[in-house]
Amino acid sequence: MRTNGILRVIARFLIPLIMLFGLYIQFHGEYSPGGGFQAGVVFAAAWILFALIYGLDAALAVISQRAQFVLACLGALLYAFVGLLGVMLGGRFLDFRPLLESPQAAQQAGIIAVEFGVGVTVAACSMLFFTFFARRKREIDAVEAGGAD
Repeated sequence: MRTNGILRVIARFLIPLIMLFGLYIQFHGEYSPGGGFQAGVVFAAAWILFALIYGLDAALAVISQRAQFVLACLGALLYAFVGLLGVMLGGRFLDFRPLLESPQAAQQAGIIAVEFGVGVTVAACSMLFFTFFARRKREIDAVEAGGAD
């Protein structure tokens, strides 16, 4: 796929649109179907499309494997922090009412923060799964090529 000019041009056009759609899903998830999980999968799909068209090394230059690990952890920590913040302020886990004066504003802010954490975690974990499988495939192909000589 890396040598096909048509695929490269189409991917260059589609990847930003896929990421924009992922942002739409992320930030409209509390009003309409969607949210963090779906947005994370869409973002990961854009990165995976980039990796398929331009190669895994180019994709890892954009978001390295280490950055994927860090993002996965930070997203989960954000989710847990927002949940525990409600407990520390006198509520229950994932009770957003103690966060702000207005219960509606607290609910919106809490949901946005939690869904952002979910989205980051899902995107990073999906990219990590792809990276692990692609590297494993590369290792298997290298072993088979070495054994064919």
